Amino acid sequence: MGAFSFVCPICGNSDRNSIGIRNGKFYCRKCISFRGQEVFQTEQSEKPVIWDLNYELSEDQKELGEELLKNFIKHKNSFVYAVCGSGKTEITLRLISYAISKGKNVGFAVPRRDVVIELGERFKQIFKENTIVEVYGGHTNTIKGDLICCTTHQLFRYPGYFDLLILDEIDAFPFHENEVLNAFSRRSVKGNFVMMSATPSQEQLHNFEKDGGIILQLFTRYHRYPLPVPRVIIVSKSMQKLACYRLIKNLTQKGKPVFVFTPTIRLCEELFGSLKYFLPHGNYVHSKRENRQQIIQQFREGKYKYLITTSVLERGVTMKGLQVVVFQANHSIYNSYALIQIAGRVGRKKEDPEGNVIFLSNETNQEINRCIRTIEWSNKNLQNLFKTDT
Repeated sequence: MGAFSFVCPICGNSDRNSIGIRNGKFYCRKCISFRGQEVFQTEQSEKPVIWDLNYELSEDQKELGEELLKNFIKHKNSFVYAVCGSGKTEITLRLISYAISKGKNVGFAVPRRDVVIELGERFKQIFKENTIVEVYGGHTNTIKGDLICCTTHQLFRYPGYFDLLILDEIDAFPFHENEVLNAFSRRSVKGNFVMMSATPSQEQLHNFEKDGGIILQLFTRYHRYPLPVPRVIIVSKSMQKLACYRLIKNLTQKGKPVFVFTPTIRLCEELFGSLKYFLPHGNYVHSKRENRQQIIQQFREGKYKYLITTSVLERGVTMKGLQVVVFQANHSIYNSYALIQIAGRVGRKKEDPEGNVIFLSNETNQEINRCIRTIEWSNKNLQNLFKTDT
């Protein structure tokens, strides 16, 4: 048998164990499920863009936004390494506006559909005169617009299409270390891209810089308050439900909305089933929960005082006064990056920039300790910045 040399033209897969033969032709098993309408290269005309934000950007955000624009004009790729709550989306607005005005094909991709839906609504409020299109599984009737906001899965529809592609939350599941989704993102860009993350690995940063990209860093939240440092409460597994009950009761009595993160869907449903009889006005959500978006919106509106959730709400949520409890924080599913993202849900609003992040665990571990050290390091950089400013 001769040397095997088939390479999938869509995802780049060359592993013979993931390649089949049908009617005498090779096909790729890794990306065969990604089939559907594709958008091919189109030229757009220049158009006026007026973007409207109902609040002022910080000086740090403005400065980073200008740097992004300069890099794009120079045909350079950028990596925005910015802490949770720094306003990464806002940082890109100047660049998005410029690219649309020049008739460029612009995309903004994130791994999760919930975040796509929320971002799409935000962009529609900001770019009121432009066409904002949201593309995700089950929502693909319209796939062209001035700004395409999509899940990373849907990038397969855009081969060689984007003059500018912004990839946020690149360290999040399912995009992180997914060869197929990474291939889709590379294949979709004909111009330049911007990657963004609050928790990149040193390897990611090194490889990006090695490939000629420019790294931009921002260790301050837009309101310049420090990130909340998690508090670890050590309690046996058998007593964690009781401890969780007491924490929720105490926080909600102070009028604070609460997220309780659980490592699995089973624990999410089990914990809510135990608490709902003693703590009314709560609900639960996870990736398989029907009407998830409706429940989240009702939580925002104050119908529910607390939500038990999986990592589905780990990112992309901004809510005044939010407090966070992580149930079984030492579970193997939680690495330090995930714990940092969860902690970053708290204190994102200027009107209420502080709050509680509590890790419930029967023991501490390396990931919990690394999360706390990283947040303390970021806060130290913030303090040093203030000293420099003064």
